Amino acid sequence: MAEVARIDIDDPEVDRDQGQRVLYRGELFTGEAEERLGGVVVSLDSYVAGVQDGPSREWYKDGTLRSEGTARMGLPVGVSKEWHPNGTLAAERVFAEDGLTLLADRQWDEKGRPTKNWRKGGR
Repeated sequence: MAEVARIDIDDPEVDRDQGQRVLYRGELFTGEAEERLGGVVVSLDSYVAGVQDGPSREWYKDGTLRSEGTARMGLPVGVSKEWHPNGTLAAERVFAEDGLTLLADRQWDEKGRPTKNWRKGGR
């Protein structure tokens, strides 16, 4: 299996075209783009032909997971989750396969108490 290309999104050879697609050395990028803050990876996104497509993850600087989800052709699909800095689940959103429709949105405070529980079409 071929190794996946990985770039630093802040590399001076990374650019965007008029359609906001990611270019690396002038070519549409396919692979993983990471962002670092003080030497620590704080985000990792997958791209196909310059468009976000595949898993996406973010971390707080201390390494605690901040968010994870999946994009398809630049749009969110499936389950997307976010966490508070203390590691408690903050939000869980479910997107339809079309990437345009939010099906459910649940949120919690830092202590894990529900603050929102919405589902398309009611209960």
